[in-house]
Amino acid sequence: MLPLLQLLVTFAVTLGVYRLFKLIRNELTSPIRYFPGPPSWNFLLGNFLQIFDLDQLSLHREWIEKYGRTIKYRGLLWRSRLYTADLKAINHILMNNYIYQKPEAATYNLRRVLGEGVLLTEMDVHKNQRKILNPAFGPLQIRELTAIFIEKAVQLRDTWTSEMKDGDGEAKVDALSWLSRTTLDVIGKAGFGYDFGALSEDPDHRNELAEAFATMFKVGSRLNFVALLRGVFPILRFLRADRDAEGTKASQIMFRIGRELLEERKRETVLSEKTSHLRGGDDLLSLLVRANTAKNIPENQRMSDQDVVSQIPTFIVAGHETTSTAVTWTLYSLTRYKTIQEKLREELLAVWTDNPTMDDLNSLSYLDAVVRETLRLHAPVAATLRIAKEEDILPLENPVIDRQGNTHNHIRITKGQTILIPIALINTSKEIWGEDAREFNPSRWSSVPPAASDIPGVWGNMLTFLGGPRACIGYRFSLIEMKALLFTLIRAFEFELAVPHEDIVGKSEIVTRPVLKTDPNNANQLPIVIRPVVLS
Repeated sequence: MLPLLQLLVTFAVTLGVYRLFKLIRNELTSPIRYFPGPPSWNFLLGNFLQIFDLDQLSLHREWIEKYGRTIKYRGLLWRSRLYTADLKAINHILMNNYIYQKPEAATYNLRRVLGEGVLLTEMDVHKNQRKILNPAFGPLQIRELTAIFIEKAVQLRDTWTSEMKDGDGEAKVDALSWLSRTTLDVIGKAGFGYDFGALSEDPDHRNELAEAFATMFKVGSRLNFVALLRGVFPILRFLRADRDAEGTKASQIMFRIGRELLEERKRETVLSEKTSHLRGGDDLLSLLVRANTAKNIPENQRMSDQDVVSQIPTFIVAGHETTSTAVTWTLYSLTRYKTIQEKLREELLAVWTDNPTMDDLNSLSYLDAVVRETLRLHAPVAATLRIAKEEDILPLENPVIDRQGNTHNHIRITKGQTILIPIALINTSKEIWGEDAREFNPSRWSSVPPAASDIPGVWGNMLTFLGGPRACIGYRFSLIEMKALLFTLIRAFEFELAVPHEDIVGKSEIVTRPVLKTDPNNANQLPIVIRPVVLS
């Protein structure tokens, strides 16, 4: 036994020394070794905590102003990382998605829960999945789903109205919690024809899946170091992290229900093909099953049943967490700027119906501006990482002058180089949006600054939904859902923040959610006071 233990120790030490040697060699030969950037005296953490903490966004702006739009910072174990707000470089990275992929270290913890859905796959697997999924997220399909968005928005409105009846004409509600429940019900019905019962006031009606996901995606104010270490160091993946039990439970429940839903949709598809007068369901899963079994799809490009089931938790996370958070930030902004709230309400009340179509919602110019401004100022995902899978040349719009005085009009990228793209920083850049870039001002969208046209985003002159072949596939779904919720709620209620505005900060874990600083035990919330709109 002792010789075996000695052998294992020797192997571990040798491996450690080799990796340390490789790290030092890579740092000494790195093309970005002389690039400017912020100092870091912590060998283990580098600048990681400053990168992770969104409260440090002002510090990131100082870095860009001091060192330039493309800088070097230190990651874990003092590894050199590239941080670029250069739009030409970002466009190149987003368009070349086979070269620049999401780091496995950053996606490991998500894959444990979500599986291999379109959000996390790469290269040809992602390309094939997206090709099959695209029809489900087109304008025609979103038009059909708008009625579901309005239906759930009305259900939330009626629930809040009931709350007011017990509160002398007003009520205090947690907007984040209620909107998260609403969008979960939306994605359940629109995505899979499934009733989560999340908006039900009857606890017995709210099912196990809704409760599991609500628990799993709570965000704290502290970094989960165990989850971080597991992503970066595969040898440590035996370690257990906070909320692992909830994540495992949610994953097991989701995949069990997903398999049941898939079998049901496959039976419906077969029946509709045999019976010409019957049509399959219009939810996203039904469309996916029909597209995946279409005769024009080569057999080697079809998704397996496991791949199809993996899209379900992906849709739930991407389809309800991001939208609910975005609408929550909209309400937060409208409580800060009452004149904007009143102007928006005036436009919405001029609409003759409580059940607008997608075209009706898209015709409301100020509602569109409010949605755009929210997604610019409060992007649900604040940054994204990419790692180079092969050597490349990264073009620059703004040259880098290194510490030796050399000017770089492009950067030689080595295999394994990690690059951070700061979505929130670019969306709020004064160079692009002007001096009021960090203020909530929907009127800016009546005359978009020319510099914003260079942002390589798929929608809205911003990076919120990214761009290129991996741009958010569900952005149309999210936009119309946001508009439907705001249309219904702003027409019915006046909103006021129930705590001082400075008590609310953004914290990120998957998405950037509001956190109440004065209530660390129940941090994820946005307490607001609602009152009925009184028509004169």
